[in-house]
Amino acid sequence: MNLADLIAERRPHRADARRNFDALVTAATEAYTTLGADVPMDEIARRAGVGIATLYRNFPTRVDLMEHVYLTGIDDLVRYAQGLDRSDPWAALSAWLSRFVTHLATKHVLATVLTRESKVYEPSSEAIYGVADPLFEQAQQAGVVRADVNADDVMRLVFAVTAGIYVDDAQRERAIGIVLDGIRTR
Repeated sequence: MNLADLIAERRPHRADARRNFDALVTAATEAYTTLGADVPMDEIARRAGVGIATLYRNFPTRVDLMEHVYLTGIDDLVRYAQGLDRSDPWAALSAWLSRFVTHLATKHVLATVLTRESKVYEPSSEAIYGVADPLFEQAQQAGVVRADVNADDVMRLVFAVTAGIYVDDAQRERAIGIVLDGIRTR
């Protein structure tokens, strides 16, 4: 099943139910980012302005909610890539990598909870590489990215860099700048 189908299959059809569902996803996204993966489910329901029964009707388990929040973030990342102006391949690639780093920094807590056995692992990985590979290929064809690296090499390096603990966002940005400098041709 692809990313869009996984997202759509859970989202309710009735307008009022969709509003509650969307409020839960937004509240969970914010709560996971600020409070971590262990945030109580009743705190998420409270932030969404719904009852706990509404939360569990939509997301029977904590993992169900985490997977959906993660998929929603991946979908946003893919949509961002699809909307990039690709007339400057380096600008497109570096803009997407910067957005990817921000995604990883805010979703790291979820990525550490979700495993390869998760039903969202493969579709999210395919979606990410589905936008990363063409961006890298276009940048390489334009001669702005080293020919001896590929998207997978850089993605793994970015995963490693973003998993670190940084003093602040500026330090994380400097680390990613080093990665970008390392893949760019001179």
